[in-house]
Amino acid sequence: MKKIFLLLYTLLILIITIKAQETVVKANHFISLLTNEQKLETLFPFDDNERYNFHFVPIERKGITFNELNPEQTKAGLTLLKSCLSEQGYKNAIDIVAMESILKEIENRKPEDKYRDPGNYHFSIFGIPSNKTVWGWRFEGHHISYTFSFDKQIMVSGTPGFLGTNPAKVLTGPSKGMEILKDEKEEGFQLLQSLTKLQLQKTIIDTIAYKDILTFDKRNADISPKVGIKYSELNLVQQALMLKLIKVYVYRYTHLFAESMLKEIQEAGLESILFAWAGSTENKIGQPNYYRVQGPSFIIEYDNTQNNANHIHSVIRDLKNDFGGDELMNHYKRDHVAQ
Repeated sequence: MKKIFLLLYTLLILIITIKAQETVVKANHFISLLTNEQKLETLFPFDDNERYNFHFVPIERKGITFNELNPEQTKAGLTLLKSCLSEQGYKNAIDIVAMESILKEIENRKPEDKYRDPGNYHFSIFGIPSNKTVWGWRFEGHHISYTFSFDKQIMVSGTPGFLGTNPAKVLTGPSKGMEILKDEKEEGFQLLQSLTKLQLQKTIIDTIAYKDILTFDKRNADISPKVGIKYSELNLVQQALMLKLIKVYVYRYTHLFAESMLKEIQEAGLESILFAWAGSTENKIGQPNYYRVQGPSFIIEYDNTQNNANHIHSVIRDLKNDFGGDELMNHYKRDHVAQ
């Protein structure tokens, strides 16, 4: 049995390595299509502080945008993004980009107004992508921020991983009924609604929802005090619902990376994972709500309070490996000095 386990584990590592090599190829293909001027805008050293400049609102950013890329370059950039995300994760990201045009119409903005702009999403690459180096890259704009970090052939981190949508559910126009982050909402409510009155007393930490996710754009994502109901205090059905909710966020990434992330979550200890809720327990527009799932190795946050509670912010943070983590940075510095 032990030999079979080791064989399967070795096979998993081999598959992850092959997939990571594909990402390296895609990153270098994207870079090869850029002009020298575009490269100056896109490429940064891995230890540049810009790598920690994480945000999800429409602000001025570094990195090259869709607006500055030709169709071939755009396709290469999106192919790179697709290599790091699951099919659903990629679809969510593309739909959020498209939502900018819908939001522009809802807000009655003039055609020349660029505040809501589906072309204003940025690609930034940190370090030199190869099978022998530490490197990473970021895709970021309004309501999207993904930071991916690689050690040689292995993707070690995909966080911060933020997705948001405004509106959460489109109420009018040709896209009426569109609801991008529906799973994040529905699975949260399903877990909440499975709890008994006694369990809810531990779970509901405030009757008023927070104005936004508490980790916001902080480099350190930890939240204290740690409150809510523990995984160990749930029955088997409720535990399965908690794991299902966690998987909604983890499986934004490629299947193989998601599996390795879930393994780390399990090894850190399922028993101490906390589920906390704030705000309304009614699942409808106009009822602000917030939840988080917090474990020893990760934090998930969801907030739906703005625009009459029809505007979602959601994020997953890896407490050890956010932005690649200290260990990866130390590895980079050792290799950099050695060279």
